Amino acid sequence: MDISVVIPLYNEEESLPELYAWIKRVMEENAFSYEIIFVDDGSTDDSWRIIKELHSQSDNVKAIHFKRNYGKSPALQCAFQKAQGDVIITMDADLQDSPDEIPTLFHMIKNDGYDMVSGWKKKRYDATLSKNLPSKLFNATARGVSKIKLHDFNCGLKSYRRAVVKNIELYNDMHRYIPILAKEAGFSKIGEKEVQHQARKYGQSKFGLNRFINGYLDLLTLWFLNQFGKKPMHIFGLWGSLMFLIGLLAIIAVGATKLYDMHHGNPYRLVTDSPYFYISLTMMIMGTMLFLAGFIGELVSRNSPDRNHYRIEQEF
Repeated sequence: MDISVVIPLYNEEESLPELYAWIKRVMEENAFSYEIIFVDDGSTDDSWRIIKELHSQSDNVKAIHFKRNYGKSPALQCAFQKAQGDVIITMDADLQDSPDEIPTLFHMIKNDGYDMVSGWKKKRYDATLSKNLPSKLFNATARGVSKIKLHDFNCGLKSYRRAVVKNIELYNDMHRYIPILAKEAGFSKIGEKEVQHQARKYGQSKFGLNRFINGYLDLLTLWFLNQFGKKPMHIFGLWGSLMFLIGLLAIIAVGATKLYDMHHGNPYRLVTDSPYFYISLTMMIMGTMLFLAGFIGELVSRNSPDRNHYRIEQEF
């Protein structure tokens, strides 16, 4: 099979028939063998009923229905596990991503040798200051941390070699950082294509400003896990040892000062009367706790077997 088109959605009943017809036309014009995987992320409208009708019309339509709303990352993760195409293409269901981009995205993977190609919506129809500025700051930060030269990490229109999606794991809101996850998995040939952005035709956006705050927190988590996830002792043990050593040297200095004054007959006070004693003791305790945190982290696997266990109500 040439292409798997993965479409996560939440309450997009108006756009689904038009989107399906558009994708179908593009596939037939280019003689692609394909499947379309809709992932209904717990919609409360008639999205699932429409998807079932589309499936009854074509065996190319496959679907996953979540019992409740989990988010985009779990939806993509489940669809990636199901996808069988040589090239996997993701797009949003709101008709803002154009299926006419599919042939070029496909050929960039198959013929140009890219592992992954990310869309760049250079000209947007929903650009406002409240969206534009946070988005630019977010993408600049992601570029700086990952060293991947992409303009729009969060663009839903992307294409992947099948091996990429089978070797990465999405959870929480990590869909924003698929390029970083792909790079960490060893797929470093990541390209970018300027794509057409369509004005929203139906409904309203499901995302608010809180996604940028969550995005920064997820980026920090991803950076930390990539740097220290496999060896937490490298950071916790290092800082714990340094703090313990500094506290130990400081408390030795406090004790040595008292012994020096006693030996030379100088006035002196109890060690416990010195604030430096308690500061030193606190540093030693904190250093020990950090060291133990690193040791425990080494014993606990960060890959929980239940991380991607979702209650799927129906699947075909």
